[in-house]
Amino acid sequence: MMSSPLLLIPGLNCTRELWEPQVAAFAPARPVVVADHGRADTMPRIAAAILAEAPARFALAGLSMGGYVAMEILRRAPERVERLALLDTQARADGDEARAARLQQIDIAERGGFDRIVDLQIPRLLSPAHQRDDRLVAIVRRMAADTGAAAFVRQQSAILGRIDSRPSLAAIGCPTVVIVGDEDVITPPELAREMAEAIPGAVVETIAASGHLSTIEAPEAVTAALARWLDR
Repeated sequence: MMSSPLLLIPGLNCTRELWEPQVAAFAPARPVVVADHGRADTMPRIAAAILAEAPARFALAGLSMGGYVAMEILRRAPERVERLALLDTQARADGDEARAARLQQIDIAERGGFDRIVDLQIPRLLSPAHQRDDRLVAIVRRMAADTGAAAFVRQQSAILGRIDSRPSLAAIGCPTVVIVGDEDVITPPELAREMAEAIPGAVVETIAASGHLSTIEAPEAVTAALARWLDR
């Protein structure tokens, strides 16, 4: 008998390629769906669009922006989510500095400078060692090119408008894992622990020598952590 479906949501300016190692690992045993999260400009609309196309019940994993969307899905349809994985993300809304950076990037993209965005992002997306890894840098650049400026602006607008999810964490009742790269500077380990402490029964998995894009920086370790979560 095939296991329940796994629904994966990428991060900002990322595509299915962010999850390719995990798709390859899990697809033989279960249906795996990677959501399209670039068609709407608010979290509720993104979540509604994903739910409209998702299986009736599923295991749900989101990285970074994907985690923000996952928490919105939990608020809208908790009965459909069998288990939850939050990777390199946070429950807090943006502070003033993060909002200013997003607005600046929107302005750059809308003025025709979208190609510059990846150069701004890479030092924060990848750990210092991985910033010198040509293969990983090429993946980040390819995902951005496949996303495109218009979808990137929609994604940033949705992130800017998201709510603080901390008040809703205690209501999460499904098996939950919080995974974070130990060198993640965007959503560092202390924010992962904050979420896990607020979610009943949540487990934290820290990924060594990884930054914000842990699924491609340390694919074997992340896949192993997700496999433990799926078996809980």
